[in-house]
Amino acid sequence: MTDRALAVVRAGALTTVQDRGRPGHAHLGVPRSGALDAPAAALANRLVGNPVEAAVLETTLDGCALRPRSVVTVAVTGAPCPVTVGGSPAPWGAPVRVPAGALLDIGPARAGVRSYVAVAGGVAVAPVLGSRSTDLLSGLGPPPLTDGTVLPLGRPDGMHTRVDVVPHPGPPSELVLRVTPGPRDGWFTASALRTLVTGTYRVSSASNRIGLRTEGPSLERAVSGELPSEGMVLGAVQVPPDGRPVVFLADHPTTGGYPVIAVVRGADLPAAAQAVPGTPVRFMVVRRR
Repeated sequence: MTDRALAVVRAGALTTVQDRGRPGHAHLGVPRSGALDAPAAALANRLVGNPVEAAVLETTLDGCALRPRSVVTVAVTGAPCPVTVGGSPAPWGAPVRVPAGALLDIGPARAGVRSYVAVAGGVAVAPVLGSRSTDLLSGLGPPPLTDGTVLPLGRPDGMHTRVDVVPHPGPPSELVLRVTPGPRDGWFTASALRTLVTGTYRVSSASNRIGLRTEGPSLERAVSGELPSEGMVLGAVQVPPDGRPVVFLADHPTTGGYPVIAVVRGADLPAAAQAVPGTPVRFMVVRRR
């Protein structure tokens, strides 16, 4: 039994293994998956000397607790949260040495939704289709962590970064999503398009890794019925029968029959990963490039 491993003492509400995902398999019905807040995951890897593609842990709201079998270097980024090692406070957003057998506790998010835990060497679960990511929609990759799970770790291949501060945006107080209209904006009335950009929306508690659901005014359809299933992309703003926009995130389905009124710019999606329920959402139309 290798000593390069982490034992999960407390799995938390939802903790998954994530990397940069498995793009390029939509034609097989396989979503991209991967860390929802990709910049935060990349930063955590950089702090412990990992390559950007190394697998990390993504926690949801209440963190997790881990016990390494050997000395490890870890970093926690994303949603700010308390971090302790063996019961003593440890820094968030910086490399931390955790002795063998000590309890690393990542506490509840003080703001935001998802924290990222990188370990030097990366989480070395078996890859599926080139990625170690957990995909909640298709079931590919390792299942969400449970208490008692043991995660293998890779061997560190670099020195960790030494920094005094971590320049990383905090969770949004208002989520501004820049969108390009289409491809099915013609299925909606002109008033619906105005409502999308002027209406008061908030993040719904029903949001998850598949999509960010909104609460607010319904968007009126000009064309009734459903489309034949067609391809869906990351950031697509799909409008189901209740008329309230849903922004597709990393585990989104690759096809769908509800019309897509717009598509969110990829640069705005990491903030969507950290928007807590109740956060105001504003859609802003930008010109096509």
